[in-house]
Amino acid sequence: MSRIGKKIIIIPSAVTVARVDDVISVKSPKGELSLRIPMELSLELSDKEIKIMRKAEHKKARSLHGLFRTLIHNMIVGVSEGYEIQQELVGVGYRAEAKGQILELSLGYSHDIHFKLPKEITVQTVTERRSNPVITLKSCDKQLIGHVAAKVRSLRKPEPYKGKGIKYVGEQLRRKTGKAAT
Repeated sequence: MSRIGKKIIIIPSAVTVARVDDVISVKSPKGELSLRIPMELSLELSDKEIKIMRKAEHKKARSLHGLFRTLIHNMIVGVSEGYEIQQELVGVGYRAEAKGQILELSLGYSHDIHFKLPKEITVQTVTERRSNPVITLKSCDKQLIGHVAAKVRSLRKPEPYKGKGIKYVGEQLRRKTGKAAT
């Protein structure tokens, strides 16, 4: 039995969980998410908790058990608390500005980059004197916010010598010494 899969998911009071056939939907004032459950798994839904069980013991069912428990738990946490990712622009002249669902980035290329965000994600940029600009992404969908943050980071990955680029706040970069160190 999967150690993660057999954990029970507790449903907060502000969240409503509904199941229609093989689709589970989670709803709260912050948002709504839904997920299709594979036929190898079964759900036991009560007022305050969800329990996920396998119908069979073959390899595919065992591999999906812990995965779908985690996906459902991430949905519940997302609609109740939400997810937030902060990214920092390190480099001279690097700027970020949010205009609705479009993120304008100046990353040292010849032209500015206009990055269109999905409607499920809200963006906020903070630029203070003597500090690096910070981009804050917020959403209730953990997979989507992680994917968008990775795409924003890929526009200018941090380089290993000076550390210039887009990095996550709190990320430790492996730095290389230059040729002057030898």
